[in-house]
Amino acid sequence: MIIAIGSKNPAKVHAVQATLIQEEIRFIPVDAKSSVDSQPFSDEETIQGARNRAKNALLQLSASTMAFGLEGGVIETHFGLMLCNWGALLHQDGREWMAGGARIPLPEDISNQLRSGQELGNVMAEYVGDREVRKKQGAIGVFSHGLVDRKEMFSHIVKLLYGQYLLSEKH
Repeated sequence: MIIAIGSKNPAKVHAVQATLIQEEIRFIPVDAKSSVDSQPFSDEETIQGARNRAKNALLQLSASTMAFGLEGGVIETHFGLMLCNWGALLHQDGREWMAGGARIPLPEDISNQLRSGQELGNVMAEYVGDREVRKKQGAIGVFSHGLVDRKEMFSHIVKLLYGQYLLSEKH
């Protein structure tokens, strides 16, 4: 089976590969556009970004059976701005599954920068002094003090997606 991964971001690619390592799968990461704002600001926009990444990956790699799309965003809540993360798994036959991940509040100074139009990856790069933070631990890793990193968070979403797929294959 060939599975397209709608990103070349190492955290997202490793999340898919590490989660499904026991399966006989060939993984091919592709640059797939999310076609949403560079900083999604709602669950709906983040879900759409994940779906678009999976859809665009399937279109780019026609030999693939399925494609994963993973997208991070933020949502405004009564408790402040929180991280949100979503994934989509699309099968070439048209079936699709969605799953969401961990949420964690962002510090107010970070939130204010996002509300003023900045993108989380850039804000975090400045905050931690590492331009590659989005490819490593991500904001979730920074604000969970390293207990959960971006790869682990996306791995959880990949498990939820692939589990739904496996269940559908039984029914």
